[in-house]
Amino acid sequence: MPADEIPVSKLKVPAGFKIELWASGMPNGRSMTESPNGTVFVGTRFTGNVYAVITKDGKREVKTIAKGLHRPNGVAFTNGSLYVAELSRIIRYDNIEQNLDNPPAPVVVFDALPKDEPHGWKFMKLSPDGQYLYFQIGTPANIVVPPSTHATIVRLNLKTNILETVATGVRNSVGMDFQPGTKELWFTNNGRDWVAEDKPSDTLNRLVRPKGMNFGYPHCHQGDFLDPEFGKGRSCDEFDKPVYNLGAHVAALGMRFYNGKQFPAEYKGNIFIAEHGSWNKTKRVGYQVVRVVLDSNNKVVKAEPFVTGWLDGENFWGRPVDVQMLKDGSMLVSDDETGAIFRVSYGK
Repeated sequence: MPADEIPVSKLKVPAGFKIELWASGMPNGRSMTESPNGTVFVGTRFTGNVYAVITKDGKREVKTIAKGLHRPNGVAFTNGSLYVAELSRIIRYDNIEQNLDNPPAPVVVFDALPKDEPHGWKFMKLSPDGQYLYFQIGTPANIVVPPSTHATIVRLNLKTNILETVATGVRNSVGMDFQPGTKELWFTNNGRDWVAEDKPSDTLNRLVRPKGMNFGYPHCHQGDFLDPEFGKGRSCDEFDKPVYNLGAHVAALGMRFYNGKQFPAEYKGNIFIAEHGSWNKTKRVGYQVVRVVLDSNNKVVKAEPFVTGWLDGENFWGRPVDVQMLKDGSMLVSDDETGAIFRVSYGK
């Protein structure tokens, strides 16, 4: 969508905050990551492009640094290199910030991932120690007993190139982040379709054990709902429970912990989740960024809308996908419908 046609004024944030158009011209822009130098890299699902957004004298310039890739949704940056998760492989662009106008050919890091298109796009997150790339391998269908390789969260060791499974029973996560302090992985998960309007819920989950957790798919959803087809003879007590149920069909995608200093103190440690919005529900839900507040025991105190306005009645003009905290403490929100990124800031 052309920048002058994006109705930013329709977006609403709490008192004291403001939201503005930060960059545009990135068709299908989705997952984001920021380099230490402030370059924001943006992946896509449908266009095959990867973008880089640089800021000069307060103005943004968008560069297309890769074309023709296959579902390059996930992006991560470390040691001067940009990692991109395609559908069935992980690739790497070395020394990329010095070559944004003439990017090098990518190095193939790992190319033995499944090739299933359904839920095949990856969200990717670098571990706090920089040793692992975490990403999901979604289920190859809406509801099916998946192969052991699917409905998982895995991690790739960047030193040994060994891939290992860290969680199973995860239908499809398209957002994850490590909690500051505990360094535990938290992630969103999308519930199955075609059961009912109000179930099962999308979930927020927490990896409290480094390996061996099973979150129930395809037998149990949302921690307490047995699947009508695959739940027979099973119990939800067999499986690990979500931290919080976010609502059915909201399409909870990108999530980040807020650890900056720009927002008021009570926002420290909060989780922000981008809800892409429903596609198969009579009355649309989602299409917003939600704030989740935790107590000192990591229990959810409340969840509330933080950015709204993409949905107008039953019509939507945008769909939030990911959130990214910038070093200055503000927050970016990507929108793959408009191809734009918005910035939420606090104060003057």
